[in-house]
Amino acid sequence: QVQLIESGGGLVQAGGSLRLSCAVSGRTFSDFAMGWFRQAPGKEREFVSGIGRISFLKSFADFTKGRFTISRDYAKNTVYLQMNSLKPEDTAIYYCVASSSGNYDSSGNYDYWGQGTQVTVSS
Repeated sequence: QVQLIESGGGLVQAGGSLRLSCAVSGRTFSDFAMGWFRQAPGKEREFVSGIGRISFLKSFADFTKGRFTISRDYAKNTVYLQMNSLKPEDTAIYYCVASSSGNYDSSGNYDYWGQGTQVTVSS
């Protein structure tokens, strides 16, 4: 059974940074492309970033504008989302996702979802 466990969310002031982590278990980590989505209260869920089975393949939503980076550690079966220069509008629940088809962009078919971790950015 595949499990995605997120951590690293919390409360931060505008301009601050957070690093989200997502640990994957239950299947070979390199089988998956990975990604992050988010959902703010009253808004649609939206794609944030994705990383391919090969880590140099990456995709970002426009709103990240170079503020966010994504990486993966094959030894730790973990994917990271480093978020810098955070804004109040980044407040959302952030979900880790995994794609067995290898897609890593907003159109990817993500088979597995984590429970989510809350990120709150105060102004």
